[in-house]
Amino acid sequence: MLAIEAGKAVLVEKPFTMDATQARALVTASRARGTFLMEAMWTRFLPSFVAIREVIASGRLGELVLVTAELGQWFPHDVEHRLFNGELGGGALLDLGIYPVSFASMVLGSPTRITAVSDPTTTGVDAQTSMILSDDAGRHAVITTTLRATTPSLALISGTEARIEIEGNFYNASAFSIIGRDGSVERVAAPRVGHGLWYEAAEVGRCLRAGLTESPVMPLMESISIMETLDEVRRHIGLTYPGLAR
Repeated sequence: MLAIEAGKAVLVEKPFTMDATQARALVTASRARGTFLMEAMWTRFLPSFVAIREVIASGRLGELVLVTAELGQWFPHDVEHRLFNGELGGGALLDLGIYPVSFASMVLGSPTRITAVSDPTTTGVDAQTSMILSDDAGRHAVITTTLRATTPSLALISGTEARIEIEGNFYNASAFSIIGRDGSVERVAAPRVGHGLWYEAAEVGRCLRAGLTESPVMPLMESISIMETLDEVRRHIGLTYPGLAR
């Protein structure tokens, strides 16, 4: 916030904030000051994600029906570690779950109904959370995130005509396959150059040169919507952070 008030362009580490109220405050301040602001969801700018959005926009998948995504990494239970500290937004949901939730938002947009279940750590933050995000069109996103196991971190996008299967860890992939309803398979390679963070930095530079105050690829209203989704998940599972409402 201090950087925004000083008129500086700001790239904010994801998740954008700890709740939607904070997110709205940042966006309001940025727009009032006329400064650039963007959530640093670096996966959104990878060549593979650009190609996935192009396939979806082309209509090859037909009507979108289902997104499934999971991300899990094993961490030793250390009450001194930030991941287990509620004051620092610890837990699986905000640290790892932001990736599949943002992915679902990119594909399906904002949900209108949310259900979730979770198991806590001894410090009260979530160790593992699963959720179903659905909308009025009947589309579902089924998401799981955990600190208790290292998972394949896979993601699928299924439509009435075809599906996308992302190779390897979905959040850092360099290829995916389009599998038709008839069983046909087309592999799409989208290799990245250097570290994945390069692409979001390039987008910030592009936006600044163009005089933009936000990125059309990671718009501010979507960042707020994602935080609203995470807030609702927290409400369902009873997860609170010090100083924040459920």
